[in-house]
Amino acid sequence: MADEYILRMSNITKTFPGVVALNDVHLDVRPGTVHALVGENGAGKSTLMKVLIGMYQKDSGTVVFDGQEVDLHETAEGLDLGISMIHQELAPVPEMTVAENIYLGREPLNGLRLVDKALMRRMAQELFDEWSIPLDPAVQMKKLTVASMQLVEIAKAISYDAKAIIMDEPTSAITDREVDLLFTMIRRLRDRGTAIIYISHKMDEIFKISDEITVFRDGQWVLTEPASSLDIPALITAMVGRELTHMFPKEEAEIGDVLLEVRNLNRGPLVKDVSFTLRKGEILGLAGLVGAGRTEVLETIFGVHRAESGQILVDGERVDVHEPRDAIAAGMALLTEDRRATGIMGVLSVRDNMFAAALPRYSPGGMVDRKRIDRAAEEQRTALAIKTPSLDQLIKNLSGGNQQKVLVSRWLLTMPDILMIDEPTRGIDVGAKSEIHRIISTLAKEGKAVLMVSSEMPEILGMSDRILVMHEGEVTGEVSRAEATQDKIMQLATGTDAAA
Repeated sequence: MADEYILRMSNITKTFPGVVALNDVHLDVRPGTVHALVGENGAGKSTLMKVLIGMYQKDSGTVVFDGQEVDLHETAEGLDLGISMIHQELAPVPEMTVAENIYLGREPLNGLRLVDKALMRRMAQELFDEWSIPLDPAVQMKKLTVASMQLVEIAKAISYDAKAIIMDEPTSAITDREVDLLFTMIRRLRDRGTAIIYISHKMDEIFKISDEITVFRDGQWVLTEPASSLDIPALITAMVGRELTHMFPKEEAEIGDVLLEVRNLNRGPLVKDVSFTLRKGEILGLAGLVGAGRTEVLETIFGVHRAESGQILVDGERVDVHEPRDAIAAGMALLTEDRRATGIMGVLSVRDNMFAAALPRYSPGGMVDRKRIDRAAEEQRTALAIKTPSLDQLIKNLSGGNQQKVLVSRWLLTMPDILMIDEPTRGIDVGAKSEIHRIISTLAKEGKAVLMVSSEMPEILGMSDRILVMHEGEVTGEVSRAEATQDKIMQLATGTDAAA
């Protein structure tokens, strides 16, 4: 049947220096379906999609879209054909408005051939109204949360009226409410005949929204099956080539004395009179909805932002944290939420990114100890299973999950006593999640104190010894591991009186 598939990618091979990213893979997608593309980081999913839209050029193979063989060399060609992509890593123009970001490069013009900003805002508002997106087109992007920026990217992709939309980890930074909105939008697009290629590491999402599933592993095609014929254990085994029996390898750790104490910390509307203690050997989960203030608490403790009032004590001694170097000197480390904006340095190598925070430790007398650095970097590469052809590889050439693991290694190399981690497994595949969970658990067992922000309920419940819950800048409750349930945490996260 000639029109059975909107997209057929056959025998696609793509290599980069030192690595075969795609090895003779294929992908067939039907119109009016949601086709999930899954696999571990480095499996080749995003690379294949970048070949499809013209960001990368394939070494061999054929691409047939809407009945026509195509060979794209730039993304504009893909958009002209009707292929749009929502990238995992957001790249907004922060000084521009929401409307300007959506129509960047295709702005409507008035009779004088000038950009008609009023018309552009109306077009954006009509788009938002049609798809029930709760955003203001006139707001600058820099004033939005990461979750709202993600919604802008989704709206932008829809605005092209594409025949196929690629969604690469579209829910990695949005709330459950926004996920429901996204899924409603996807179903409407599917019913209109649009093909959705959906890349995600979240198993529950894949089975909730997908019609078909294709699995890649190590740059090779593994299987394509109807979603109804698979289950989560079978899918994970196909992805990683082995069974994962311990997603949350929480080891029993001896909980010791208080290492970090925060007293009445205040900064702006999202850090209001926050107080808590964190003990040696403890993993303290910090839960709440997007915008609750969890990230702001971590950044204030670490000195990214100056506290307006309150005290921070480490090992019983007050610490004045004016900037991050003060926090690092006090034995703290912070793995930030947005690896692209505040984490990786794309023009530097994997090795240089690893040692960005720990270099003084490896430079006795001001002389850089290269052999020691190389040895430690190789140990981190092995321990975290970082997939890179070389430690000299530019970090921007790694997959998102491998970039995240490099950032984890950066802070482990500083040998912190207090590790603050914000969404440690965001955008990371199930195999790598298990590895990072194991590392976090091992650090706690060694006596480190871990403060972990996560929007993934299974991660909070599975890894935490104790859970603090925030709502609108305030700590609304504390729950022990034994007492913690999803319902109890959600009641506290939404400001509902749990007792009621």
